[in-house]
Amino acid sequence: MNYTINGHTTYAYTGGKTLDPAKPTIVFIHGVLNDHSVWILQSRWFANHGWNVLAVDLPGHCKSAGKAPATVEEAAQFIVALLDAAGVQKAALVGHSFGSLIALETAARAPERISHLAMFGTAYPMAVSPALLDSALNAPMKAIDMVNAFSHSMLAPPPSSLGPGTWLYGGSRALMRRVLASNREVNVFHVGFNACNDYANGEAAIAAVQCPVLFLLGAADQMTPPKAARTLSAKAPSSKTVVVQAGHALMTEAPDEVLFALRDFLSD
Repeated sequence: MNYTINGHTTYAYTGGKTLDPAKPTIVFIHGVLNDHSVWILQSRWFANHGWNVLAVDLPGHCKSAGKAPATVEEAAQFIVALLDAAGVQKAALVGHSFGSLIALETAARAPERISHLAMFGTAYPMAVSPALLDSALNAPMKAIDMVNAFSHSMLAPPPSSLGPGTWLYGGSRALMRRVLASNREVNVFHVGFNACNDYANGEAAIAAVQCPVLFLLGAADQMTPPKAARTLSAKAPSSKTVVVQAGHALMTEAPDEVLFALRDFLSD
């Protein structure tokens, strides 16, 4: 489904369903150099189990036009504008990596609009190494290989994800290259990593969140190790933490565990 936000077309995958005002809404927010497709299992499941789904392409990424957000704060403003454009008064937010920080900042800025906050593969601060920042800018293909090496803990996914025989590294690299090529004006790889690295409002934001919070983390995550979420989880004493056997790409490496943890969290 397409919406017009700030004068530009924004794409959000709905799981093939029309938004129904009588149903609750869930917004999925992808990470750096990803798009809505990383949520394919989760978005389809929720769309067929009583939820409105908006799995968005961030501005400047793939099917969404406009300027790629240079900060977490800019991206959070976009998510609020997305809710307005879709006519959604209240929604659950689910974000992965960079998307988790966007979801956090959105929940802090508009607490009355957010019913649940789920942060996948998160960390605070979400520091990016100088070498990776430099490679994302000057040698993005090399940086894509680096990120894939750090993000995966297995070669092929379990059956509930993309199916036996699927090569996680190859599929992820192809997606990242496609997202990078979708924007000829700016390097969304470097812009996104800079936004993660520069975000400094995490502790204030988590203190302002008024809804239930889920931290869903990968035990083998080398990009955002589980211990890196403790700064936030310690300031959200009523939050829930679930650790699954996966790397940073936990939606494909632990599809059932991730889906069921999110289902249970949203049904509380």
